[in-house]
Amino acid sequence: MNASPSAADEHPVPAPAISHVGRMSFSGERTPGLSAPARARIAAIVFWGNLVCQIGIIVSGGVVRLTSSGLGCSTWPNCEPGQFTPQLTLEAGIHPFIEFGNRALTGVLGVFAIAMLLIALLWLRHKGRSMMWLSAMPLVGTAVQAIVGMVVVKADLHPGVVSPHFLISPVLVAISTVLVYRIYDGDSARRRSVVPDAMHWMSWALGVIGFAILVLGTLVTGTGPHSGDDVHPERLPFDPRTISWLHADAVMLFCGLLIGLLIALHLTGAPRHARRAGWGLIVVTALQAVIGYSQYFTGLPELLVGFHMLGAGLFAAGIAWVAVSQYDWLEGPVGEDGPASRTTAGHTDPTSPKKVAR
Repeated sequence: MNASPSAADEHPVPAPAISHVGRMSFSGERTPGLSAPARARIAAIVFWGNLVCQIGIIVSGGVVRLTSSGLGCSTWPNCEPGQFTPQLTLEAGIHPFIEFGNRALTGVLGVFAIAMLLIALLWLRHKGRSMMWLSAMPLVGTAVQAIVGMVVVKADLHPGVVSPHFLISPVLVAISTVLVYRIYDGDSARRRSVVPDAMHWMSWALGVIGFAILVLGTLVTGTGPHSGDDVHPERLPFDPRTISWLHADAVMLFCGLLIGLLIALHLTGAPRHARRAGWGLIVVTALQAVIGYSQYFTGLPELLVGFHMLGAGLFAAGIAWVAVSQYDWLEGPVGEDGPASRTTAGHTDPTSPKKVAR
């Protein structure tokens, strides 16, 4: 006599559906009325928009400093006591609008950060808990940035406070870069390495030295002529020449390690996208070095300093790109261009080659 089927056998719990659009994937149908292509477009706009704005706020902060608009708004969160938005006056000129524009971009970042977290919670749960935590970091970081910005205003733009205010942004740029990479790479919640372990140690070293370069860069700025405000020109008590050369020495150390990593990636047959990330960081670092030496020998002109700050954002993104490209969240053997099979839930990416690494 056959045993009667249990309730679990009669009504099995279905696995969450995974929808694929190109290299993006989304779990479940948690938002009725939105097709997978529509969700892919929304995710791309939000994740890329967050990354662009994270870099953009570094540039806008540089514009505030370079135009001496740092206290264009004398209070926080209002621009002036009892006045949230700036007003044009002959005395203040456009400085309040430049400062307020930088603050407004923080608000835009907050919107992107909330949207990104919601997308992760609704559509990307299959990518694992780490993706959820990582998606929350831009929102937390943006809130911290706003609080530190308030302290900067209360401290009358003291360079000891302005420097930490800047250093939060490259960290958020790096996190945002990893998030952009993750929305295109795989359905699995488990990470696996696609390069030898030594490559990861080199990438971590690049991250540590890269952050030291950014810290020294803020010290160079803190001793230089661009205080951010004509009324409070207080600078850090360091010799500008000594700090500048320490900054340059750190860059040279970084370049040597980066070249070594790139050679190792080629010799070990690392996937093409990992090698491409290394070359991208080489280009960004070389351009930063050219701009850095040019601004040093030309007396720190505002335009070059502005480009150097843009480069700082791209530099942070490049380091994160190199580090995350040495992993994947896919199934199948690793080939020259990554996993030989990108098949998940019956989906195969036709752009992925079948060549297996030697």
